[in-house]
Amino acid sequence: MLRKLHIVNYAIIDEIVVDFAENLNVITGETGAGKSILMGALSLILGERADSSTLQNRDKKCFIEGFFDVKEKVAVQEFFNVNDLDFEEELVLRREIGSNGKSRGFINDTPATVFQLKQLASLLVDLHQQFDTLELGDTDFQRQVMDALAQNQTLLKEYQGIFSRWQVQKKELDELQQKKASFYKELDYQQFLFDELNELKLTENELEQLEEELKMLSNSESIKAVLTNVYAELKEQDQPIVQQVKIMANQLQGCAQYIKELPELARRLASTQVELQDIAEEIDRLNDHITFDQLRIDTINERLSTGYKLLKKHGVLTTNDLITLKNELEEKLQAVLQIDDLIIYKEKALHELHTRGAALASNLSARRTKQIDPFVNKVNVLLKQVGMPNAKIKVVIEPAPLSTYGANDIEFLFDANKSNRFEPVRKVASGGELSRLMLCIKSLIAQSVDLPTLIFDEIDTGISGEAAKQVGLIMKDLANTRQVICITHQPQIAGKAHAHFYVYKESKGNAIKTNIKLLSKDERITSIAQMLSGEKPTAAAIENAREMVLAD
Repeated sequence: MLRKLHIVNYAIIDEIVVDFAENLNVITGETGAGKSILMGALSLILGERADSSTLQNRDKKCFIEGFFDVKEKVAVQEFFNVNDLDFEEELVLRREIGSNGKSRGFINDTPATVFQLKQLASLLVDLHQQFDTLELGDTDFQRQVMDALAQNQTLLKEYQGIFSRWQVQKKELDELQQKKASFYKELDYQQFLFDELNELKLTENELEQLEEELKMLSNSESIKAVLTNVYAELKEQDQPIVQQVKIMANQLQGCAQYIKELPELARRLASTQVELQDIAEEIDRLNDHITFDQLRIDTINERLSTGYKLLKKHGVLTTNDLITLKNELEEKLQAVLQIDDLIIYKEKALHELHTRGAALASNLSARRTKQIDPFVNKVNVLLKQVGMPNAKIKVVIEPAPLSTYGANDIEFLFDANKSNRFEPVRKVASGGELSRLMLCIKSLIAQSVDLPTLIFDEIDTGISGEAAKQVGLIMKDLANTRQVICITHQPQIAGKAHAHFYVYKESKGNAIKTNIKLLSKDERITSIAQMLSGEKPTAAAIENAREMVLAD
């Protein structure tokens, strides 16, 4: 609900504050008094484009503030959560325009973009002006109307839960199918790479070990000669080193009683003899196993050649890298075999969700279709009451693929002149008629939809008398559950107001300024009488005005 509007230095408005009632607010005034300026200022906090030409006094900035009560607005709370703003039950939208034309927007003193203002304003205010496109032509709004009448909220929520899960499953299935296509596209090549690696049957660190063995075999003759010579020096000469060390250890032991250090030296020399004996035996063992084997050399060279080619081919450095690559290829090949089973599982789950969703969507469609005739009949009756006796509305619901809101395309068609040529509402450009049509529709769904503050700017153009009275009655009834603000020239509508504001011009110094005031009951009677018969109302007009005001 819009509680208060504060405007400073906008066009010919110096400063005004308007405290709105929570139900039906009517704004009247002479043509040119500034009612449209008031709406222009309001449009700024609703995200419309700012223009520095609206500044009457360029020595100070212009600002417009709207104070809203949003404590029960769930959609507004969600907006604050999404935009990481602190929610308060009183919301202030503010727009400032500097003398340089630079505009700034604020939500509760937090800087906001024009886009954010528009988003939030759409949840707070529904402004209907003549020749506006109007949300009436929006298919989403038309769907909301039918769902409100059919009381589809709970069913729609259940359906959307199923549809959301279906979308997730569908995305996962598409990704699996794409993955499968990619797998099969490369399957033959990956199988070839795997077979090539698997056929070699490499073991851990094998190529590195083969390189070491090849070096040994290639130098086996020189290695064997060295080993033979060392073994001979240690054990097979006329005076082998092992025997000489043993003799020297015995000699030292014979003199050990004379020098206290000699026993330890004799022991160490004996240990050296044992170590040399062990070394000689190990050399002999190695020497026995070293033989020149050309067949083994050829085998190793062939295996290394194959291994080196694979290392270069795959851009890796070690045997273990090739083994890892082989295992990865094996996993991919196994995944190809498993993916078909997974796709079958996903297709089954998707089919089940689609079946459940289609059943719920069918129920939604049936409930919407059931509301067509009662809705059309009621709207057409209301259209006659508001001065459009030749106008008719028609609702067409066509089947469509499953979407977020079911399986329907919903279109409101309109014929203003009994031509029997119904056109989509969005193509109809008669502002006053469309506004009255919107009034009729919203009066029917006000109990079922959380409508924002409704503002109607001169929707009474071209009507008077009984039609104007009916518009007033509909607005007053609508205002029982929603705040309504109406700019009007019709006394019949003004007489239904809970709060009647009067816009007027006054002289301040050498300037003409627009101002606004809330009328008392007596002032309302006078103002409505003037609307009926002119600046100097007749006694009959005053009495008629009194009946209009007191009747409510």
